[in-house]
Amino acid sequence: MSDILDLAGRVALVTGAGQGVGRRIALHFAAHNAGCVAVNDYYLDRAQSVVDEITGLGGKAVAVQADVTDLGAVKSMVKEIADAYGRVGVLVNNAGNQGIHPRPAARQPFWETGPETWNKTIGVNLYGVINCASAVIPGMIARQAPGRIITIISDAGRWGDAGLETYAAAKAGAAGFMRSVARTLGRYQITANSVAIAATATETNARVNSNPELDKKILEKYIIRRRGDPVDVANMVLFLASDASPWITGQTYPVNGGFSFAL
Repeated sequence: MSDILDLAGRVALVTGAGQGVGRRIALHFAAHNAGCVAVNDYYLDRAQSVVDEITGLGGKAVAVQADVTDLGAVKSMVKEIADAYGRVGVLVNNAGNQGIHPRPAARQPFWETGPETWNKTIGVNLYGVINCASAVIPGMIARQAPGRIITIISDAGRWGDAGLETYAAAKAGAAGFMRSVARTLGRYQITANSVAIAATATETNARVNSNPELDKKILEKYIIRRRGDPVDVANMVLFLASDASPWITGQTYPVNGGFSFAL
């Protein structure tokens, strides 16, 4: 029986994939016939650890380091991938959160901080998406084959989140960017979609949310009373990356345990 989620040998680039949700997406892609999974992370050793997992399971992967907020570095990374493995056919903009080195100011009321703090959040969550898309799209068009661009956003960008105003703004901006990209690239059989996630059980979130009582209060807002698992997100991303979804574009899919609904 054929695999409806087969990636047909496409080269895939997953940003921020050295841990958490990105790692699981990379593993999913490798297990479903990606020609090569380029595992990006700001820290090369984290990316290499995921590559070692993938190759140990018989998949094909390469570790690539770049800061997604640096357009020059992103373009160099994409060229390196294309020269060695072929043009990128699937891009997953997963790198995000409060920047590479989150500071306590990221959790202060935004009116008590300023552009230095705001720009770190906007840089990785919005400009990082724009940078990676701009570096990948020319080669994706030149492939003259179906392509997929998927951006991981947050329910903060759909529903709003107290205390995360600049983060919510950046994620909402990324989703709006993806809708416009979808309109531009549809003629080339390239789709562009977003996946909005909520509280997900990752190593980073475990460090930030270590208070059991607070965690209980958070989960009371979820119809399915548990945190998401990276697999929950990776399943949706794989679907959108595969040939199972050729007529879906410009959409934002919540994977959020019922935290909020989409019309």
